[in-house]
Amino acid sequence: MRGVLLDRPGQVRIADRPDPVLLEPTDAVIRLAATCICGSDLWPYRGADPAEHMPMGHEYVGTVTEIGDAVSNIAVGDFVVGSFFASDNTCEICLAGYQSRCVHAVPMGAIATQAEYARVPLADGTLVATPGRPDSDLLPSLLAASDVLGTGWFAAVAAEAGPGKTVAVVGDGAVGLLGILAAKRLGAERIIAMSRHADRQELARRFGATDIVVERGDEGVERIKDLTSGLGAHSVIEAVGTQQSMMQAIRSARPGGHVGYVGVSHDVSLPGGELFFAEVHLHGGPAPVRRFLPELIDLIWNRAIDPGAVFDLTLPLDEAAEGYRAMDERRAIKVMLTL
Repeated sequence: MRGVLLDRPGQVRIADRPDPVLLEPTDAVIRLAATCICGSDLWPYRGADPAEHMPMGHEYVGTVTEIGDAVSNIAVGDFVVGSFFASDNTCEICLAGYQSRCVHAVPMGAIATQAEYARVPLADGTLVATPGRPDSDLLPSLLAASDVLGTGWFAAVAAEAGPGKTVAVVGDGAVGLLGILAAKRLGAERIIAMSRHADRQELARRFGATDIVVERGDEGVERIKDLTSGLGAHSVIEAVGTQQSMMQAIRSARPGGHVGYVGVSHDVSLPGGELFFAEVHLHGGPAPVRRFLPELIDLIWNRAIDPGAVFDLTLPLDEAAEGYRAMDERRAIKVMLTL
């Protein structure tokens, strides 16, 4: 089969890879209908993470073509959405709602889903079937549910966004934008998007943002304070993963506020003294997307939300290299790859 390979930073190509086969009775094999490039894929692409002949991808939707003998919740022919972490969905950690930290978790990035087919471990606990074959226009939104929508949703839940709350969102990539959508859906009264890019500001407003702040760092914090009577936001979503973005998020929250952080952390360290006196709640990490998938699929299927709008560039799998360049150069928010 064909699949995306990152040979070295900045160098992406399509390579032949072995067709996946069932390795465990709990596995399934799916034929992908679409996959995509994630903001976190840019870390190795830019050389911030190790990258050498690395198969890429962890987001996926498609049709089940084969199942192991122990798989009972899905069937061959089902159209399915899965999380970027495979999980059994039965261990104590999963039952508490943290499937991304399942005791048997398998990162789908190790499977590499920017390809024509993929083996999905722990298929019963990982995959959720849609009510039927989706209309083609629903494909982008269902694909978003595999990661960025579920991650933005977790960020909003972790930040305790809800009625009467002011929510600030640090990061205007796909996750931050869908955190806005989630906060709006959860009933937030006011949503402040921090963005310097006109196209992303427009989408932020479409998803529910009421205010736009273009400043960053300490200046951005001051603007949040200005907009909240000097107190700070009740809820802050951190969707970048840098030292600046994390401190901007913590400093933008009022005492007693909540920060939901989902940006993949790179060289972030927290000053203990400042954190002690900030008196904010920190909750985050790799999103337990599987917790939210049934609800998100239902909302998408019934056209109550349109998270697929974050895909502003669609390319065939063979043109993945251009998709990586477009996202790296910020010419695209998020790129969908079709098969």
